[in-house]
Amino acid sequence: MRSDVIHTLLVANRGEIACRIFRTCRDLGITTVAVYSDADADALHVREADLAVRLPGAAPADTYLRGDLVVAAARAAGADAVHPGYGFLSENAAFAAAVQDAGLVWVGPPVKAIELMASKTRAKELMAGAGVPLLAPVDPATAGEGDLPLLLKAAAGGGGRGMRIVRELISLPGELLAAAAEAASAFGDGEVFAEPYVERGRHVEVQVMADAHDTVWALGTRDCSLQRRHQKVIEEAPAPGLDEALRTRLHEAAVAAARAVGYRGAGTVEFLVSAEGRPYFLEMNTRLQVEHPVTEAVFGLDLVALQLRVAEGEPLPSPEPPQPSGHAVEARLYAEDPARDWQPQTGALLTLEVPEGPGLRLDTGYTGGDTFGVHYDPMIAKVIAHAPTRTEAVRLLARALERARVHGPVTNRDLLVRSLRHPDFAAARLDTGFYDRHLADLTAPGAGDPATAALAATLAEAVRGPEAVRGAEAVRGAEAVRPTSPGGPAPARFGAWRNVPSQPQRKRYRSEPDGTEHEVAYRTPRTGVPEPYETPGTRVLTATPDRVTLEVDGVTRHFTITTHADRVHVDAADASYTFTALPRFTDPATHTAPGSLLAPMPGTVVRLAEGLVAGVTVEAGQPLIWLEAMKMEHRILAPASGTLTALHAAPGHQVEVGALLAVVQEDPAATPVPVPVPEETA
Repeated sequence: MRSDVIHTLLVANRGEIACRIFRTCRDLGITTVAVYSDADADALHVREADLAVRLPGAAPADTYLRGDLVVAAARAAGADAVHPGYGFLSENAAFAAAVQDAGLVWVGPPVKAIELMASKTRAKELMAGAGVPLLAPVDPATAGEGDLPLLLKAAAGGGGRGMRIVRELISLPGELLAAAAEAASAFGDGEVFAEPYVERGRHVEVQVMADAHDTVWALGTRDCSLQRRHQKVIEEAPAPGLDEALRTRLHEAAVAAARAVGYRGAGTVEFLVSAEGRPYFLEMNTRLQVEHPVTEAVFGLDLVALQLRVAEGEPLPSPEPPQPSGHAVEARLYAEDPARDWQPQTGALLTLEVPEGPGLRLDTGYTGGDTFGVHYDPMIAKVIAHAPTRTEAVRLLARALERARVHGPVTNRDLLVRSLRHPDFAAARLDTGFYDRHLADLTAPGAGDPATAALAATLAEAVRGPEAVRGAEAVRGAEAVRPTSPGGPAPARFGAWRNVPSQPQRKRYRSEPDGTEHEVAYRTPRTGVPEPYETPGTRVLTATPDRVTLEVDGVTRHFTITTHADRVHVDAADASYTFTALPRFTDPATHTAPGSLLAPMPGTVVRLAEGLVAGVTVEAGQPLIWLEAMKMEHRILAPASGTLTALHAAPGHQVEVGALLAVVQEDPAATPVPVPVPEETA
């Protein structure tokens, strides 16, 4: 018999995971409640919920991390249960207790299990007693050369925050301080521990599901080795290349870990597997994982539905889990620029269209027209492919991403496609250093044809008519020759200027984000159909304002064109391009003085280098200013050695992209004043 039937569920989260949980609730007939910050007032998860409650403010600390406000919201909406999703309060034992104290059903593990696994140091001690394989801890105070390299980790959190790799003993004290400071800022707990850093290790995890009737399932393995800044990018199930003995050992260790803490619900036990095939316990995440869809695909399960079932007191459907089938791969699509140190992006997501079809799944918290701000993680969506074999699943996912239409911020889409097609990934040569070794190649200019794409954009614009081609420039020309009169402005007169459509016209574009410029020449004969000029081997088959078909060297190619203000997005069968339409003449106001340090993104100035004031000398590459945006900190470096002649940034300042932060006047002979600065946070 059920002890707690859930009728109305509040999801204490936002974005993709809230939308994903709502989807299962709709299937089960459960009323859904969203919470939202002011920045998320029109977010997709709010639009999809049956009810929604505002959490005043924008920053996570004022909204989604306020457990008291979330519990009050559940009461106000008449919810009888709370699901935490992942991130935010999902592994907060005090929040879980507050939910239950309010008489609500907690869709998560027991409070005691969260407490036991909340500290990685205490969790490792508990796992040692349960016989789970571990890396031996290292005391930083007595560490020697033989202990290197070391990995410093925050005891109270994850997601790469408070994590440092130490390869030289001289840097250990400073890295400890920096890791502790970041851990305290991110999790409210500055405890840091050290353990051996395993070179070329694989990140392999086991999904567990447990009920209150002594059943614990080990739902296969997942490989999550492809990571940036210790955060996962591509995940798959099952983890490839593991022999049966290792899989069995991982499953048994995961079940032992769950039983050691009396676990219930969905959880994940994470391991590091060395190049020699030895597994070591990392941590247990007492929540649903971002990558749970690959396990769902392989086992044919809905893990959220099982979470709700267990929370209601029901047993799992059977003593043993179902048999797995096929292979699944997930890619996280982010609004970020991998070629520029994974810099997060902001702005409007103008279009998001991912192909649909057998074996494909899209989990997202955004639709076209939504906006990315600076407060939250820049993940746009998760794209998942499931097929009978790994090769088929990888191929299906790569092609779906390649064909997706994603317009707006710069994304990691091209990186994902190239990663999936990289020889090392295809051969399952996986480890956490994949991007350290291959990032330069994966972000190098591709083998596409941006010049032909720019031609397609020009032809589509020309078909719209002369006004679309000349509009802005005609206005500027009219303003330049318009005489003034006492009775008001006179009609525009275009003296000594004419535009003959049959003569060659030229259009300039800048590729984004690499900045390459393209000039396209075309002419419009008496037939009215624009045609390329000075482009041998290219013939126009059809041209409309949003679709152009060209024959290029005997091959027919189709291009879909979408225009938003001065941005033009061109989607082809094998690549997508973004261009900025350039004016005929350069605007001198767009130039900035040499040595100007501009904000690369909207964010908050969190600190300055010690002693940084106008007049000090600095060294090229020296970190001067730290910006925080989308849960990550980013360093602003001195562009050259010289003198800081202006400083406009101060801690706490909110800045927009392109804001002038400081100016460095170059002087190669300058002797910089030594300024101690902590390293960049991940």
